[in-house]
Amino acid sequence: MSGIFGTMYESDHTKWMREMMAKNPEWAEDQRVGRAIWWDKQLDQDTQARFEQSKEANKSYPYDVNFDF
Repeated sequence: MSGIFGTMYESDHTKWMREMMAKNPEWAEDQRVGRAIWWDKQLDQDTQARFEQSKEANKSYPYDVNFDF
């Protein structure tokens, strides 16, 4: 796998994950199920509209509590 600079570096964690996935191919399905629980959600239009209406405007500089316009 080559990166931005064309290196062939692969972290120890990535190597370990590839090795574990090769040893345990059933984990791929477990990953898909877990992702569906938390991320792959269908929202109806009413729910999405309520989310949009409930948003608050961002402060101009969020790191300074005394700086507010």
